[in-house]
Amino acid sequence: MEALTTGVLLIALCLVAFLYASVGHGGASGYLAILSLTAYASQDSAWLKQHAWSLNLIVAGLAFIAYKRSGYFSWKLTLPFLITSIPAAIIGGYLKVDHSIYDTLLSLTLIFAAWRLMTIKNKDSEDIFVEPPAHHIAAIVGLVIGLLSGIIGIGGGIFLSPIILLFGWGDVKTTAGVAAAFIWLNSAAGLIGSTISGQLVLDGAVLLPFGMAVIIGGVFGAKIGADVLSQQTVRRLLVSVLLLAALKQVVELFSAWA
Repeated sequence: MEALTTGVLLIALCLVAFLYASVGHGGASGYLAILSLTAYASQDSAWLKQHAWSLNLIVAGLAFIAYKRSGYFSWKLTLPFLITSIPAAIIGGYLKVDHSIYDTLLSLTLIFAAWRLMTIKNKDSEDIFVEPPAHHIAAIVGLVIGLLSGIIGIGGGIFLSPIILLFGWGDVKTTAGVAAAFIWLNSAAGLIGSTISGQLVLDGAVLLPFGMAVIIGGVFGAKIGADVLSQQTVRRLLVSVLLLAALKQVVELFSAWA
């Protein structure tokens, strides 16, 4: 596929940041999908992961601020996941792993999560509730998501959000706030892991325009998601994000098999 021009690329990154920030996500899976259509696709996985994580830090940070200011956040729900996810993400960022089998599982997981979220009919009210899982369950979930996040270069919110909602541990908007914090910290942990392993290859000349684009999208997306949209609308946007991420994985798999 012909490489996207710089202007189109920046607009695409801005739109991805807007959509993901509206549901409390950083957008790494979206950025990786966009970059796979450009000349940057020739970069190695370490380069792609690190730049996706860096953009995650910007957008997830903006989303966290917006949702927390609006009262949609709970440390009680967040911390048990982070205890194991952060060290696991560091380990995942340190590792160099072949992703072919994982990509298949990721695609199936995202599609299933999107389908389950679309079929859930309860708890779409504007009421705020938090029902944290048992600590040992949260620790296992955090460990698995953190490791996978570090391996493939995402923040993990794409997994954590549907899990929280499917098990009724939080309402939609509180889940968005929790996911934003989770994504920010896991992205930072992944970068630390890459640095420790000697794989750090961040390019400031690339990050500057990319960062400006996602800041614009992230600011507006986070504000609208936290203060304007209903719980039901945020849920529907989350389903869209999951399906887009799954589509990205499917496209990559077919490309690899071709």
